[in-house]
Amino acid sequence: MTEHPIDRLFATITERRAASAKKSYTAKLLAAGVAQCAKKLGEEGVEAALAAVGGKKREIVAESADVLYHLLVLWAACDIKPKSVYDALEARRGRSGLTEKRTRKRR
Repeated sequence: MTEHPIDRLFATITERRAASAKKSYTAKLLAAGVAQCAKKLGEEGVEAALAAVGGKKREIVAESADVLYHLLVLWAACDIKPKSVYDALEARRGRSGLTEKRTRKRR
């Protein structure tokens, strides 16, 4: 396996954009627009956080998968490619998170 699972999922999401919103949940989300995609990501993030607070590992895993899916849907809705995010992460590599936060405040 040479392709990362996130890249495969993103490819599937972008393919589903052309599907019927009546037959594809992904197409339905994308057709609803960025705001709806962002709302769903937020909802899934809260569900993942609540699962973590509850210490429910199986639920944390399931909700984490949902968060990742909805994040990728949002990227697709915003025309952001995974490589852009990978590049941002790589640029932060080896830097303190505290330093990174201070740098962002000055932008």
